[in-house]
Amino acid sequence: MGGAKVAIQTMVALKQVSVVYGEQHALRRVNLQVELGEFVFLVGATGAGKSTLFKLLYGALRPTEGEVWVLGQPLHQLKPRELPFLRRRMGIVPQHYPLLSHKTVWENIAYGLRAIGYNERAVRERVAKVLALVGLNLQARQMPHQLSGGEAQRAAIARAIANNPPLLIADEPTANLDPDTSWEIIDLLMHINRRGATVIVSTHNRTIVDRACQRVVAIDRGKIISDVPRGGYPIELDRLHATVLL
Repeated sequence: MGGAKVAIQTMVALKQVSVVYGEQHALRRVNLQVELGEFVFLVGATGAGKSTLFKLLYGALRPTEGEVWVLGQPLHQLKPRELPFLRRRMGIVPQHYPLLSHKTVWENIAYGLRAIGYNERAVRERVAKVLALVGLNLQARQMPHQLSGGEAQRAAIARAIANNPPLLIADEPTANLDPDTSWEIIDLLMHINRRGATVIVSTHNRTIVDRACQRVVAIDRGKIISDVPRGGYPIELDRLHATVLL
């Protein structure tokens, strides 16, 4: 596989990517391409390989084999000191939205902006904008422990998009949320997508995938088994799991 740079319109490209832990294959020769402006669901059961794939995208993990390109950069070749510069162009919403417990919602968002060099005026402007976007103006001065699960997830999304990144990655953003709140979070992410960000969301929530009708990439036991441009939760996963149960 050649080392030519991926075109700027391609936000993510995985080429023949495998990840092996000891004797266990977490990913097996995965090929995936995500273009500018897409909204993509990565679906599959717990342990299917979704989180492993996401860790590759923000450089927390290197592939055992293959190439990982993000925003035109070869993550499989970048030095550790180069990763922070790339991550500044990405919004990352981890599975358990670890807000800083000793800081308010406003301070959580401002902290990241200051860390990448925003001056105080720019910090105030950006925090105000993202709080309005995610609907947390009234919670700006609350501490994380005062938030509901949905509010905490919105705060995590606000922190991830504060720098207006072109790529947003959300790992199981509706885990442990009730159905109505889950849909509110997905609706927010689709709104962010319509504003120009490329969004990739991992989930195993059939209801929100069916309702959203976006691109759906299904993964099972480390392999991509289907990729539908606009659709619902794939029946292929049901068939595989039914076979396993039998």
